[in-house]
Amino acid sequence: MYGPPPPPVPTTAITSGTVGVGRDDLVSGEAVALDLPPAGIGLRILSGLIDLLVGYLAWAGLRWLAIRAFGESDDALFIAINTLTVITALVVIPTALETYSRGKTLGHFVVGLRTVRDDAGPIGFRQALGRAMLGVIEIYGCLGAPAFLAAVCTRKGKRFGDLLAGTYVIRDRHRISLPEPPPMPPGLQPWAQFADIAPLPDPLAIAIRQFLGRREKMSPPARAMMADRLLTATAPFVAPAPPPGAPTEELLVAIMAERRRRDSERIARDENLRSRLLR
Repeated sequence: MYGPPPPPVPTTAITSGTVGVGRDDLVSGEAVALDLPPAGIGLRILSGLIDLLVGYLAWAGLRWLAIRAFGESDDALFIAINTLTVITALVVIPTALETYSRGKTLGHFVVGLRTVRDDAGPIGFRQALGRAMLGVIEIYGCLGAPAFLAAVCTRKGKRFGDLLAGTYVIRDRHRISLPEPPPMPPGLQPWAQFADIAPLPDPLAIAIRQFLGRREKMSPPARAMMADRLLTATAPFVAPAPPPGAPTEELLVAIMAERRRRDSERIARDENLRSRLLR
């Protein structure tokens, strides 16, 4: 029904395996790249200093309580108490806090950071435990020097605990601004409303959105060539054929705007049905 597969989509200025999405980007359900940059080294240092201070205070407090409760006359008991308080203050408490808060230490809470997995998902117990265990050495044992060197040398500012756990730190209070999608061209609205538009492959949909968002910065020949190639790749998924003589770019805008309208209506219907079933 839809003919042969489309020709390859241009991949100019692409920095990842997903067309049009950078290595530090997330992709929303609308195939829009969301830039969530890693936290800067200054915020990381401030957060680390807060966590360092809190960890030492927690260890000192637990050690004082344990000595008051059990005394320190027995050397073996004193060593056991000291070891247990270190593990509790520097590993158990940070692991529990990061697991419960989905990636936040006390320092993160103060400066507005969050630890996420490399795929931008929330961290779990395994990632929090790995970061906390290695943090005992690189943060508390070496006063953060290895963590600072690793953060300076890695692309996402990772310390060794992040490299071990497969995580990195983002700015939790970073505002995301999405570009306003272009409106439906009035002359193509009747055709688009009744056209059969099959689901587009994600790489193709992302490439079209990227082109429509950056076309003003392209030279006229490159802009026309890219529009023609994208429309050729999209044609097998749309029927009937568009009106003859319609501008190529307006056709791409009409297809994407109609897809957005239909998706919005479908989501609204699903939400309405769900709310009625849950009454």
